[in-house]
Amino acid sequence: MAARQSRPKGPAWNRLDLAPVVLLLVGEPVVGDRAVARLVRAALERDRTTAVTRIDAEEYGAGTLRTLAGPSLFGEPRAIVASRLHKMNDAFLADALEYVAAPEEDVVLIARHDGGTRGRRLLDAIAEAGYQRCEIPAVKTDADKAELVRSDVAGAGRTMTRPAVEALVDALGRDVGELLAATSQLLADVDGTIDEDAVRTYYAGRVEASQFAVADAAVSGRAGQAVALARHAIATGTPPVPIVAALASKLRQLAIAAAQRNRPPRDGDPAMAPWQRKRALRDVGSWTSEGLAAAILAVAQADAEVKGASRDAQFALERAIVRVASARGR
Repeated sequence: MAARQSRPKGPAWNRLDLAPVVLLLVGEPVVGDRAVARLVRAALERDRTTAVTRIDAEEYGAGTLRTLAGPSLFGEPRAIVASRLHKMNDAFLADALEYVAAPEEDVVLIARHDGGTRGRRLLDAIAEAGYQRCEIPAVKTDADKAELVRSDVAGAGRTMTRPAVEALVDALGRDVGELLAATSQLLADVDGTIDEDAVRTYYAGRVEASQFAVADAAVSGRAGQAVALARHAIATGTPPVPIVAALASKLRQLAIAAAQRNRPPRDGDPAMAPWQRKRALRDVGSWTSEGLAAAILAVAQADAEVKGASRDAQFALERAIVRVASARGR
C-alpha cells in the first residue's frame, strides 16, 4: 500500500483568517486556546453582533450544528466553536460531515481536534474541501518555549534580551501556560526592553531555586549551593522528581557537548537550543568521561528512588546532587 502523503501544516495559528471552516490540530493546549480566542475575537471585531456558540463534540446532540448554523431571526453572523473533536461522538461526525459539504453563509465554524485518530474521516473531508487547517505542535523543548516567549514579545512590539528569555524559561518553563502568563505580566509591568534583571526582580525565587538552577550548581561542582537550592525549591512546591529530571537533562547536554566539542552541529544531532549548546560546551571542559559516566549513573539511581524505590525521596535527591558535584573533574 502506498504511504499516505502528508498534508501541509497550513498557516501559523496567529496568522489564520476567518473562513467558513477552520480546523485546528492542537498538540499544545495553551496555544490551542489562544488560537480559538484569536479567531473568536476576529469575528467579533469584524461584526460586533456576531453570535458565538460552543459545541462539545463528545456530548453533542444530533441536529445541533445545523440548528446553530441555520438562518437566524435577525440575520446576525455566527461563530461556532466545536471542541474535543478527538472524542467526537457518532452524531457529531455525521452532522459535521454533512455540514462541511455545504457550509452556511455568514458562519465561521472553528473545529478543534486535540490529537488521536478519532474522526479521521472528518479531518480528511475538511482538508480535501480546501478549508483552512493549522497544526499546533506540542511545545516540548526549551528552544520551543523560548520561541513562544520571543513571539509574544515581538507581537507586542517589544524586545527582550536573550539572557532574560533564558532565565524566564529556566524558571517557569515546566508549565507553558504559566510561562506565557509571566511573559504577559512582564510586558505589562516593565517599560522598554525586558532584561535579565527585570526577570529576576519579578521571579527571583523561581529563578534562583528552580530545578535548573539546582542542576547548574551541581554540574559546576557547587554541592552545598545545589543542596541548599534543592531544599528551597522543595519548600516552595517543586517535588524531587522534576529536579532529578533537570539533573538528567543537564548531564545529557554535557554528554552531547562532549561528542560535539570538536565539530559544528549536524543534521540529526539531538536538539539543543543555541544557548544550551554554548553553555554545555563551556561546562563540559571541566568533566572527564569517567566523571560524566559516574554522574549519569548516580542520577539514574536517584530517578528510580524518587519515583518510589526509596522511602526518602529528598535524601535520595541530595545524595545524587553530592555525587554529581563530586564527579566533576574526576
